[in-house]
Amino acid sequence: MMFRRKVLQEMLDWKASPASKGKAIVLKGLRQVGKTFTAMQYANELYENVVYINFKESSSLKSVFDGDLIVNRMILDISASIPGIRFIPGKTIIVLDEVQECENARASVKAFMTDGRFDVICTGSLLGIKGYNKKHGKGVPVGFEHTIYMTAMDFEEFLWAKGLNEDIIDHIKDAYSNLRKVSDPIHTAMLRHFREYMCVGGLPHVVQTFISTNDMNAVRAEQLDILDEYKDDFGKHLDENESEYTDPVLLARTRKTFEAIPAQLGKENKKFQYSLLEKGGRADQFQSAIQWLIDYCLVIKCNNLSLLQLPLEGNKDDSVFKLYLQDTGLFIAMLEPGSAGDVLTGDMGIYKGAIYENIVADAFSKMGRKLYYYRRDSGSEIDFVIRYNGRPTLVEVKSKKGKAKSASYILSKPEIFGVDLCIKLGEYNVGTSEGIITLPYYMAFMLEENRSSFGPSSE
Repeated sequence: MMFRRKVLQEMLDWKASPASKGKAIVLKGLRQVGKTFTAMQYANELYENVVYINFKESSSLKSVFDGDLIVNRMILDISASIPGIRFIPGKTIIVLDEVQECENARASVKAFMTDGRFDVICTGSLLGIKGYNKKHGKGVPVGFEHTIYMTAMDFEEFLWAKGLNEDIIDHIKDAYSNLRKVSDPIHTAMLRHFREYMCVGGLPHVVQTFISTNDMNAVRAEQLDILDEYKDDFGKHLDENESEYTDPVLLARTRKTFEAIPAQLGKENKKFQYSLLEKGGRADQFQSAIQWLIDYCLVIKCNNLSLLQLPLEGNKDDSVFKLYLQDTGLFIAMLEPGSAGDVLTGDMGIYKGAIYENIVADAFSKMGRKLYYYRRDSGSEIDFVIRYNGRPTLVEVKSKKGKAKSASYILSKPEIFGVDLCIKLGEYNVGTSEGIITLPYYMAFMLEENRSSFGPSSE
């Protein structure tokens, strides 16, 4: 099944720009997000001739890149190893898939770009992780790569995959931009689509399983298989001495950290607590594990803010944070069997708030946003704080209908906090009241940083 992905257009736009001259694309991202498929779409759309090498499936080709990285020698050796391929100057792109399995192949990018006869695109899921293959490669070709990060499908891409009429999506976008209510039948249908998206997530193979079977048990089985594959990758985390062997303590702490995220988010205070991972747990014991999960693109970090002022990054507290999963479908799969059915019927109990927070964190992360929240010792908390149209903006995620008390208090004290806008996401339709704009959950993916929409801009 061919899925429409936004990152493909990003790649095509970059290729059409002057900045692309002399640089290869490196497509990074979590396993199973569709990197290979998208790279091949890009290659086949722009090039007459494609040379494809998968270093997981063709490990023997790694030896091509062991010697001196001379282009004529490399293309000769590749041609000898893969019958029938051709290298046509100016019309050929070389796709180096799973390039994390052959660091020297990535180093060859500089030679190919300097030579100029052939273009290159690399894909990889462990690129940039500290220590990975560091002792075995010839280095990263600085200045010869353009990195594009690919994520799982966002909600709009999920709707495209389901074949939703584009006019309906345009209706929703128009309602968002003009603060008009979505028609009741569309609103009801979109809430149902959104709950499905929460359970399925955005990993293309899982989405395909859902669309072809409409069976949530089959979906969960696929998700559990993928989770096992991710956990296998945890073993590729090298120890702090850059040994060739996995540090068993660090591996255990990486697993503990990952598996504890649903329970950590289920607490009233969702701040990540090391003591819940092991007795006497400390930051220095788990920081490396957390950073690995973030670099692997499986976990998102959301830092607490000391002040509600721009720049948000300058006011974050690195020591106080929450962790979310990059894919809410995986979050739900980590819970007990039957959880997806609870989500679809709206009967989620204590985890309802955690699940909806995770889906909003996931949506913001897919936009490239860094995540922040605001919590004071008094107990008042704002789920997310974003930069929106040039000003700090509160975002509250309500799992049930109710007032946003913390947000209302902050909005009532502009002389102290300097904030005059809150966006409240819930099952509501679009509405406004006293500095608070209510939006349905399914509009979260529209909250782009500099979107020209409701409210005055300070820039």
